[in-house]
Amino acid sequence: MTLLIETLGWIGSGLCLSAYLLTSIGKLSGDSALFQTMNFIGGTTLAINVIWHQAWPAAMLEVCWALIGLVALIQIARRRSA
Repeated sequence: MTLLIETLGWIGSGLCLSAYLLTSIGKLSGDSALFQTMNFIGGTTLAINVIWHQAWPAAMLEVCWALIGLVALIQIARRRSA
């Protein structure tokens, strides 16, 4: 179980950092579904990792990070269906 939790943490870190890098260098738009998906999945997997380690301030950050990504994805989906 520990290996799974650590792997999720590394995946989440990679996704969040990659999303930030790609947006910062202009390869990805901040309002794209891909950017928000990377942040949602990254934040969720990091949240699992930091909750496991009982790092509560980081857990709050990652849960909020994932929720922001989810809300943005919902807004993107609503715009597309309108």
